Amino acid sequence: MQLHPALARHSERLVHIQHHPAVEPVVEPWPEWIDPEVRELFAAEGADVLWGHQAEALAALHDRRHVVVATGTASGKSLVYQAAALQALRDGRGGSSLSGARRPSVLYLAPTKALAADQLRRLPVAAGLRPATVDGDNSREQRAWARDHANWVLANPDILHRTILPTHERWARLLAGLRVVVIDECHHYRGVFGAHVALILRRLRRICQHYGADPLFVLSSATVAEPAASAERLLGAPVTAVTEDASPHAARTVAFWQPPLRASREGVEFRRAAGSEAADLLTDLVVDGTRTLVFVRSRRGAEQLAMTTRRALAEVHPELADRVATYRGGYLPEERRELESRLRSGDLLGLASTNALELGIDVAGLDAVVSVGFPGTRAALWQQWGRAGRAGVDSIGVMIARDDPLDSFLVNHPEAVLGAPVEATVFDPENPYVLGPHLAAAAQELPLTEADFDRFGPRAGEGVAALEAAGMLRRRASGWFWTSRERAADLADIRSAGGHPVQIVEGSTGRLVGTVDAGSADAEVHEGAIYVHRGEDHLVEAYDPEQGTAVVRRAEVHHTTSARTATAVTIVEQRREVQWGPATVAFGDVEVVSQVVGYQIRDRSTGRIIGEEPLDLPERTLPTAAVWWTLDTDVALGLMDPEALPGAAHAAEHAAIGILPLLATCDRWDIGGLSTAHHPDTGRLTVFVHDGHRGGAGFAERGYEQMAAWLRMTRQTISDCTCRDGCPSCVVSPKCGNGNHPLDKAGAVVLLDAVLGSCVD
Repeated sequence: MQLHPALARHSERLVHIQHHPAVEPVVEPWPEWIDPEVRELFAAEGADVLWGHQAEALAALHDRRHVVVATGTASGKSLVYQAAALQALRDGRGGSSLSGARRPSVLYLAPTKALAADQLRRLPVAAGLRPATVDGDNSREQRAWARDHANWVLANPDILHRTILPTHERWARLLAGLRVVVIDECHHYRGVFGAHVALILRRLRRICQHYGADPLFVLSSATVAEPAASAERLLGAPVTAVTEDASPHAARTVAFWQPPLRASREGVEFRRAAGSEAADLLTDLVVDGTRTLVFVRSRRGAEQLAMTTRRALAEVHPELADRVATYRGGYLPEERRELESRLRSGDLLGLASTNALELGIDVAGLDAVVSVGFPGTRAALWQQWGRAGRAGVDSIGVMIARDDPLDSFLVNHPEAVLGAPVEATVFDPENPYVLGPHLAAAAQELPLTEADFDRFGPRAGEGVAALEAAGMLRRRASGWFWTSRERAADLADIRSAGGHPVQIVEGSTGRLVGTVDAGSADAEVHEGAIYVHRGEDHLVEAYDPEQGTAVVRRAEVHHTTSARTATAVTIVEQRREVQWGPATVAFGDVEVVSQVVGYQIRDRSTGRIIGEEPLDLPERTLPTAAVWWTLDTDVALGLMDPEALPGAAHAAEHAAIGILPLLATCDRWDIGGLSTAHHPDTGRLTVFVHDGHRGGAGFAERGYEQMAAWLRMTRQTISDCTCRDGCPSCVVSPKCGNGNHPLDKAGAVVLLDAVLGSCVD
């Protein structure tokens, strides 16, 4: 295997390289029940035969089974739902046309507006097809046309939740005629967002039944684990999974890259920034004429990477500097079309992007994809790498590790990505803080009856009773009714962790600079905090948590701030437990009380602490779910000196939080933790990891189910790290409320060995 020249120049950074050979397709003929005119539409685009998985999925839909198509990127999943939907529209043309109420229709749901708009542009031009997008950017006239005339509506779960379902009488034409509902990129529906969407889909199915419709659901994802189980939990009905990818694939080389260690700061070693490494690699790839897309986690990071690359090219190959650009959310359609055109023509050689291009938006002509840091899940990584090689040419996929425990583990154990299935999609539709608002919304749409309880899950009856006791629902002979004049749908913000966002206002002008989630505002925009917006520093002069405002001013500073937080966890109810000799692993409900008590001031260039200030902010209480493990006190004291135990437990907690995203589809910012040498509720050394959302999001429960594998990976990450006393690649956390003190890297390994010594897989 010959290594690409750009990778060969940086071979000392490459921890692992793997070559995936090309794959030949398995073809099947189009089924006879698909109308010849529909077949001709796809044949005109080159699809005169089907890949095997496309034929399998269409056959299942013909048998009136809901289907999830879980095959690779660029495997033609959109053909399945487009062909099925177009056929359904043709089949229904002879149906009842009573006031147009039964004319067939299709609903397409995407997690983002951009993807829905992209799908609209890619629909076949078919006779009788009247497509329209419905989203927050529509004018009143556009939405009215879609409501009254469109037979293929492209929307997102937000618009379904806030607009279509609450005013379903106005959308009766669409809902009564629904034949096919498409749920694209279904792996994005995870955590609290996934729980919300699961309940929105149950409300949709209930309303469809009310209008006499029984649509087929087609779910699609290139990267979802346990596709049948995940899809069934999302939909609330049996789903047939199609997973054997029969499409052709060009060869691909993947590489794992780790930046070198740099000099230590404050006794902590750091690696060179992954963004700087990516800029070096992108420069070399552009010089070699390799059309490359680089995924960066933030808009600011994408802009910075492109700018750094252009500067480097200007010094050595100035004619190439303008052939590198940035892509991010918010671009106008004409701007995106220009980028795609330049990329296809070869004029554009380098593109730095946020995950706005991670979804199924069509960007053709790529030779290489570089992921700056693990994107959070194996699913997302394969989704990113799959953007290259779509034209049948060989491709390159590179992951550059950030200074992070999970990234460090993966570059040293690439089999965890290359030899493992993608993560299960984790969400909990029974979370009472999610279920309650949707029961209220359903009751406002149509009175709730006991017959509806099975649709909404085993806790539906309990939820209705609680809403009735609170005076929000009232029971009548025909069911439970919503009692308020307010919109019940407004009770649920499906993309928020809860609470109204805090507005960040420039004091001198009153200009809105930005917003921050209520849950993180105390730590990010407290008085004295340095808030960075679009690369510019702002000093927070006043913060009012009750009013939800922070007043800032532009400032030229050379320091950063980091909040210090005091946290306590109380066990409310232990739901599950397993004994591992002297250790106990448990899962249950907890109450997390946290308070931002101060902040540290650090020199930006050296990282040195130059000051510390106290704060007097209110306590915050979060009822949520947690997983925890404990160790018998006598055993713990036999391992090390008592004064070393807190640092060992703390280091193990940090590393465990960093690793959990590999097992549950979460980000480390979705979870939190606490460790203590003696917890009052357990009487033992205890380490908690909890969900960062009210009622829980399913992440901690997944950790409980995978505890043995999780702790082994955590232990391996710490022991594999080449630093001496701990670094961001193993036990140092960027979100620690105690300033990463105390930490004992070696002690964490000893502690984890003791816990795992008698573990039961």
